[in-house]
Amino acid sequence: MIAKTTLVTGFLGSGKTTTLLHLLAHKPADERWAVLVNEFGEIGIDGALLADTGAFLKEIPGGCMCCVNGLPMQVGLNTLLQRVHPHRLLIEPTGLGHPKQILQLLASPFYESWLTLQATLCLLDARQLSDARYTTNENFRDQLAAADIIIANKQDGYSRHDRAQLAAWARDNGGDRRIISATRGRISPTLLDSPRRNLRSLPEGAHHHAPHVEKTGLAALSLPNRTGWRRALNNGQGYESCGWIFDGETIFDTVRLLEWARLAPVERVKGVLRIAEGALMVNRQGDDLFIETRSAPPPDSRIELINPAPVDWNTLQSSLLKARLK
Repeated sequence: MIAKTTLVTGFLGSGKTTTLLHLLAHKPADERWAVLVNEFGEIGIDGALLADTGAFLKEIPGGCMCCVNGLPMQVGLNTLLQRVHPHRLLIEPTGLGHPKQILQLLASPFYESWLTLQATLCLLDARQLSDARYTTNENFRDQLAAADIIIANKQDGYSRHDRAQLAAWARDNGGDRRIISATRGRISPTLLDSPRRNLRSLPEGAHHHAPHVEKTGLAALSLPNRTGWRRALNNGQGYESCGWIFDGETIFDTVRLLEWARLAPVERVKGVLRIAEGALMVNRQGDDLFIETRSAPPPDSRIELINPAPVDWNTLQSSLLKARLK
């Protein structure tokens, strides 16, 4: 079985996971699909979001999928190809990852008998084109440069200025590539069969290495009644992350949790948590906050924050702990 393989890139908050959920919802019943996902943080939020989609899932949290010297990337890829033999493979690198080495790996002779690399999709929130924090970031630029098809996502939130910026970028950088507008990642599954045509050479990108998991301080303290939880930190590429995982006995107050997520002084919030009503999915990029509830509770609660500047994680943690129901 040769897997049709699609790389789905895009910077932090561009909507990669939401797009994958949409695509997986249209998976033919008679096909085996697999997903290889990498996150900047240690906690593994995307795995929880994608867990019930009917696809085979392999997570690589807290590492650099985009560096072919990273053994977890190759082990995860080989595991899916050799054990699952998928008809289709979707790969989602971290939003802070550079695409060059992963594209080289997927297109290498070693994988010719295992997969066919299709068009690379890059999710873009065009509002970021007006922010130098993104446009000066080499990974942001090179993710777009490497794409065969660019998905201008979250277009329902664009202003006239944002649309003008997107048109200017397309004129100067788009070439003959397709640029497709989308909301909530709702794109046609037929895009997955588009051939790869963009073979341009990319510069070497900065890579994220050496994740740091905190083993001392507040994260090492035990809560009353030995409630299970832990905190994990990571940093690289000018960003810092802090994530928490709570056991299945922990239930959060919905209102307090949403207020905490809304007011947290960070750029990115993403989580899947147990509430009295079942499950709460939280996804915030800047001021854009999207929430969804489901009746079936997740096996545990996970939430991750990412920010380009140092944050007082201890204070945020104290407030998060207070959002638990007694």
